[in-house]
Amino acid sequence: MLAMIPFPDISPELFTLSLGGFEFSLRWYALAYILGCLLAFRISLTALNRPSLWAGDTAPMSKDHLEDLLFNCVLGIILGGRLGYVIFYQPGSYLNDPLAILRVWEGGMAFHGGLLGVIFAGWLFCRRYGLSKLSTADVVVLGAPFGFLLGRIANFINAELWGRQTDLPWGVIFPGDLAQDCGQLTLYCARHPSQLYEAFLEGAVLLAVLLWLAFRRSALRKPGLITGVFFAGYGLGRFVVEFVRQPDAQFISPGNPLGLALQVNGYGLTMGQLLSLPMILFGVWLIQRSRKAIA
Repeated sequence: MLAMIPFPDISPELFTLSLGGFEFSLRWYALAYILGCLLAFRISLTALNRPSLWAGDTAPMSKDHLEDLLFNCVLGIILGGRLGYVIFYQPGSYLNDPLAILRVWEGGMAFHGGLLGVIFAGWLFCRRYGLSKLSTADVVVLGAPFGFLLGRIANFINAELWGRQTDLPWGVIFPGDLAQDCGQLTLYCARHPSQLYEAFLEGAVLLAVLLWLAFRRSALRKPGLITGVFFAGYGLGRFVVEFVRQPDAQFISPGNPLGLALQVNGYGLTMGQLLSLPMILFGVWLIQRSRKAIA
């Protein structure tokens, strides 16, 4: 091994306040959610304030609509993310202890579940106010990668969702017995900082592409185009990173050391890749459909 990077000494908690018997801690992960939502809101509002970006030179909703939509989407993220984790990753465990579903402070959120929650919340919102579903989706996803960027960095700070073992010079020595369990007699186990790979692909790169398309290439004039690029871009980025991301422990066994959720003739896909494939296909279909629209 040429080099290894020790995990930086960063506390998962930004600060802790104690008053009498009450204690409040602000964690980096919570801050990432808050800032991600606020920055996404600001980007969407900036786009809505420029009617020339939209089909018919008319923004699809008002600022008041956007504020209500943000609240609905946050609920969709939390409820969908939690239920998605329960259904996709640990159904058996939660069937044995259903009340554990409510203990969200113990961790356990799934992006794909949160996405389904946002889709359902947005669909209900559009039905209630009679808004265009595709244009509303474009509004929602335009700044969403900000949340991915900050959220994945928070995952890194929390030393969670790390990658597979590597001997690359930027491999990180994550703390904890699980991270250091590489099945070999080595002093330290270096792993891919897959959280940072995802922050770059799902966050920075995808955000740059969406903003360029929206503000420089008039993509918002074709309802659904931005949404299609978002789905395809996120799905592709997640699919690629899954090759070096450590799968959840429940998928790993002596006969399945790579943690594949589907195997055929020695080849297979992780659960993250299985869930990302429909996103990629849907995104490509939506891109093709929206490109035929008349601006």
